[in-house]
Amino acid sequence: MFSDLHMHTTFSDGTFSPEEMAQAAQRHNLAIVALTDHDTVAGCARMGAECSRLGIELVPATELTAEIDGIEVHLLGYFIDLSHPRFLSNLVKFQEARQNRIHEMATRLQGQGVPLKAEAVFALAKCESPGRPHVARALVQAGLCNSMDEAFDRYLKKHRPAWVPKFKISAYDAIGLVHEAGGVAVIAHPALNQSDDIIPTLVEAGIDGIECFHTRHSTAASQHYMLMAEHFGLAVTGGSDCHGMNRGKPLMGSIKLPVVYVEALRKRAQDRRSKPQPTAS
Repeated sequence: MFSDLHMHTTFSDGTFSPEEMAQAAQRHNLAIVALTDHDTVAGCARMGAECSRLGIELVPATELTAEIDGIEVHLLGYFIDLSHPRFLSNLVKFQEARQNRIHEMATRLQGQGVPLKAEAVFALAKCESPGRPHVARALVQAGLCNSMDEAFDRYLKKHRPAWVPKFKISAYDAIGLVHEAGGVAVIAHPALNQSDDIIPTLVEAGIDGIECFHTRHSTAASQHYMLMAEHFGLAVTGGSDCHGMNRGKPLMGSIKLPVVYVEALRKRAQDRRSKPQPTAS
């Protein structure tokens, strides 16, 4: 009985539809999966329906981009109430910031003599939470780059001509929003941040868990974060961060988290919901 608690569909920057993602999960014999599209839960209903048909449990979730002590951190919110009004209204604001970022990237590309319009990116993305991968795909589709790697290397990586900083909210606010919506907040792929010194601050802010297992975590890194989770009394999670074919091949199956960890996370969410939660600022 295994799970994968980190994946993205066409509702953000993945290439699989929610139905295709659920079917891939079935092929990998996963019992529980979480859909963690960026700044949206819009794909959860469709994926939930397909998972139900296939006998798989879906954990409703999302991934938020936050900041603490000047450091970007990605937070995974699990067991979210999909009808929570304030949480949903904040997601709309985050989506608008993403769309504005696409406009700015297109403007900067045009300033470099690259004739890509924001409308072409939105037409390709067909979602409310577009990101850099959509810009890269649009550049390739228009024949302006030969590959997504080239698009990132030439234009979209940090310090490249069309790079635009992400909109980030305070990690305190992000954690508060997740809790207010009945969920639990987990720091995503901490080894990629290379900023372990922020984890104690996140613990003080109310973080519930650490994503110890991730496709880009080494065995040593996973063991390190398991020990850190034990030290701080945090839940342990893991996921493939599958984006469909976005990275050449699907990452589904690369991480198989025993469901005992999901049950511990579920209990933490239930315990939080049983206590009054302060309203996030």
